[in-house]
Amino acid sequence: MNRIQLFTTYCGLTLTTGLLTFVACKQSTDTVTPSTTGTTSTSMTVGTGVPDVYKKIYGATEIYVEGTNIVIKTKGRPDHKSPYYQGTQWESTLYEAYNGTNTKYASNPNRISEFSLTFKIPMNPAVDAAHAETPLGAIGVSLNGVAFYNQYAAQRAVLTNEINGFDQYAGHPQQQGQYHYHVEPTYLTKAKGKDALLGFLLDGFPVYGPTENGKTITNSDLDKYHGHTSATADYPNGIYHYHITAEDPYLNGSGFYGKSGTVTQ
Repeated sequence: MNRIQLFTTYCGLTLTTGLLTFVACKQSTDTVTPSTTGTTSTSMTVGTGVPDVYKKIYGATEIYVEGTNIVIKTKGRPDHKSPYYQGTQWESTLYEAYNGTNTKYASNPNRISEFSLTFKIPMNPAVDAAHAETPLGAIGVSLNGVAFYNQYAAQRAVLTNEINGFDQYAGHPQQQGQYHYHVEPTYLTKAKGKDALLGFLLDGFPVYGPTENGKTITNSDLDKYHGHTSATADYPNGIYHYHITAEDPYLNGSGFYGKSGTVTQ
């Protein structure tokens, strides 16, 4: 199996000099204890004015409003067990040998590390005519604080070989130890449901699981960016949203549907 070499590049919003700078609403009287079966995050600080839908990101350490953006801070480490916790400081509680169904599974040499990830995404996402290409590295954040990556391995190679290194929850760490999902995060869909909100991409549009209204979604149901517009449980008036499918590109297609925010570490 090829050694994973995913290097992170970021798409960002350009701020024009002279624009009014908004003060971040980081102070809060709310410390939320999320409802989760996980073991990584036990609480998060939520700033003033944060819409309830973002509070579903239970793996965040802090969520607050900054101007027109939602800021989501996470450690980037999964709350589920993994063979990639072997040899780490979390091994005694989170290591689990591979017990999935892939008979070709072969562990990669990387091990899970912790990062201070800061996602800044538009609170009111809007379509972007440029549809910027998604970068290698983090393109969004899942409910448990783990990053979403796009459909490519290093040098934008297909995931054919990399998939055999995915653990029993369909994730793996890259060379620097950042754990991430390219495909359906089965730990989350098992816990939350196949039709549940799973997170957000950097453009602020939500990501949902592989079913909708009892139907398994395929690529033919989606546009070239791997999404469509319809009502969801979180957005009853309708919103553009991405779906994870079993087919390449799994999560995102030919670029972001909206104007991308940023991620830093």
